[in-house]
Amino acid sequence: MYKETLGKDLFKLERVENFTHFLARKNLGIGVAAIFLAIIWVVANGLSQGLDNQTFIIAAGVVGGYMALNIGANDVANNVGPAVGAKSLTLGGALVMAAIFETAGAYFAGGDVVKTISKGIVDADQFANVRIFIWAMMSALLAAAMWINLATWIGAPVSTTHSIVGGVAGGAVAAAGFGVVNWFVMGKIAASWIISPVLGGVIAAAFLYSIKTLIIYQPDKIAGAKKWIPVLIAIMAGAFSAYLLMKGLKKIWKPEPWVPIAVGGAMFVVTYVVMKPLIRRRAEGMENRNKSIRELFHLPLICAAALLSFAHGANDVANAVGPLAAIVDSASSGAISTKVGIPAWVLFVGAAGITMGLFLFGPKLIRTVGDQITRLNPVRAYCVALSAAITVIAASALGLPVSSTHIAVGAVFGVGFLREYVTARKTHINHGKFSDKPPSKWEVMPTAERMERRKLVRRQHLWTIVAAWVITVPCSAILSGAIFWTCIKIFE
Repeated sequence: MYKETLGKDLFKLERVENFTHFLARKNLGIGVAAIFLAIIWVVANGLSQGLDNQTFIIAAGVVGGYMALNIGANDVANNVGPAVGAKSLTLGGALVMAAIFETAGAYFAGGDVVKTISKGIVDADQFANVRIFIWAMMSALLAAAMWINLATWIGAPVSTTHSIVGGVAGGAVAAAGFGVVNWFVMGKIAASWIISPVLGGVIAAAFLYSIKTLIIYQPDKIAGAKKWIPVLIAIMAGAFSAYLLMKGLKKIWKPEPWVPIAVGGAMFVVTYVVMKPLIRRRAEGMENRNKSIRELFHLPLICAAALLSFAHGANDVANAVGPLAAIVDSASSGAISTKVGIPAWVLFVGAAGITMGLFLFGPKLIRTVGDQITRLNPVRAYCVALSAAITVIAASALGLPVSSTHIAVGAVFGVGFLREYVTARKTHINHGKFSDKPPSKWEVMPTAERMERRKLVRRQHLWTIVAAWVITVPCSAILSGAIFWTCIKIFE
């Protein structure tokens, strides 16, 4: 009895100790983030000495840093999460790799000029004066950052682009009325809530089904791998070449429409010629098992995660520094401009903030995307990464405003639901009731198998993420408008 009581007490003490360590790590991250924002305060104060509206510049720098931290905590998970879930990368390795390539993308391909009115959704000429414009942009930046922070806390990967778009629209409406917003553009953005995840999911599921049919379900899996894996890697190389030209490098070079197609085609041919003998040599002697096939996808998946991180840094740093650059330029010049240059310190705030947010708070969302929605292996994760690049290319060619976050997470759901479908068919066959159609009822499945099928895609994460996506723009818009009116009442 004494030993039993002592064991329970020790177990309780261990739980308390683990919880204490968790709180300590959490508070450490918040403390480091606070120090980072304090450094931005000091730097902005020093660089804005003698300028008009110095207070605006300092406050905008701190809010922009807060936004960058939240982008790093939430959005970067979509690029490296599948590789971590597939165990191609450790969590620490993914953090380091993402930090390097995100920063490289921001600095080398982030561009030196950004549009200050995100996605052209508002007319800058309709603002009454510069101070009203600055307050609207400040409200948009703070509202978007707060919404992403909340989404990260509940474990929902959301679109930072949609967050800032909603913030800009809400702040602009509060400042200049409903007529200031381009509602046609807003409608296209709303349509992307459905288009992005559906396209990502369908393309990822199609690639996974093709791999299963051409390689995994073949009697000689190794022969199928030698034949088709070079093709799949070549598709990835061609897709990412076009992706980087169209999206990742668009701020420093805008090629003619045929250039990405030509470069992508050339990279496909070159990669296929190089990879075919390499895959053949590596596959020699491998066992005819699914595990052997997965081993061949580890390196391509790591390369895909690195390229996605580079493109994300090149594109999404503008979500943090675009409104910040607008505020700094307007506060310094006293005029509203639709395009402004990015000061070096502003670019540093964006790049450093994203990297720091990734290290301090990113692991939670990386785990959500990587292994909590559905179980990923290198083959499934590869399909997710490839889908992200191809979907963005297809959407850009069609002029559709899609979200990379929605695409990547939709692709994860796509491969998960395909697994559910395949599992259901196998269960039907095993019960001697084969049908070309998926089962409409689960009466043919034992309870244990029905529970196993449910686990393939966790519905709790599905509904949480979908709900967060649907309310991102309206919530950030309402929050931005409320912040704007509060600031006007207090400070003006």
